[in-house]
Amino acid sequence: MKSLSRILMPAWLPLAILVAWEVCSRVRWIDPLFFPAPTALLAYAWEMIQSGELPGHIHATLSRLLVGFAAGAGSGLVLGVLMGALPVFRRSFELIVSAGYSTPKVTLLPMLMLFFGIGSTPGILVVAAACFIQMTMHTMDGVRGVNRNYVHMASNYGAGRFMILRDIYLPSSLPQVFTGLRLALGVGLILTISVELVSSQIGLGSMLWMSWQTFNIDKVYIGVATSALMGAACHQVLRRLERRVIRWRP
Repeated sequence: MKSLSRILMPAWLPLAILVAWEVCSRVRWIDPLFFPAPTALLAYAWEMIQSGELPGHIHATLSRLLVGFAAGAGSGLVLGVLMGALPVFRRSFELIVSAGYSTPKVTLLPMLMLFFGIGSTPGILVVAAACFIQMTMHTMDGVRGVNRNYVHMASNYGAGRFMILRDIYLPSSLPQVFTGLRLALGVGLILTISVELVSSQIGLGSMLWMSWQTFNIDKVYIGVATSALMGAACHQVLRRLERRVIRWRP
């Protein structure tokens, strides 16, 4: 019963909205042209899956997202730990990181397209830059929040700087690190689809743009729903990973 309740609790409201939407569309209380019934959208989505169109767009978007996320979040994690633990790194990079945080990352796209041409590389670099900034700031804040008494105790017992980074700073800041990972992945997905709207021939963003141009309302809804489901799936994967890594956290 607990497992069933855990599944149904977050699902009842979306299901209720979908049922109400289905009924209102079928009885034409809302215009089916602009609000197609969810069952009709599901049937159209199944046709797109069977034809390979939707999986192709999902694969393209997911590939760009994961490459940019891995590069940006990985480097941001390293720099964040160094900036949080070592004042010399914080003083050297804090101004650049703060400036990068307040800069809209999409504005980098035209410049990157000049250097790398039209293709996947500029979009991946934009995603990597956004994930890098998010991870750097959250990791730095997490490391700076570590109890200094632990550091002094480890130092008194002969722990070196690298051991303190590995065994004190990084484990203690893991909750903040995973928060940064979730936020970075969410921002990365938003930017991946945003970049695909203007600079890609395949991907969920490209599908949404072409659907809008051709007034294919069904495909617009499917693109938005797929993006939302992809974001929810990525969030759940990180939440499960967090529970496995941070076993002491409720």
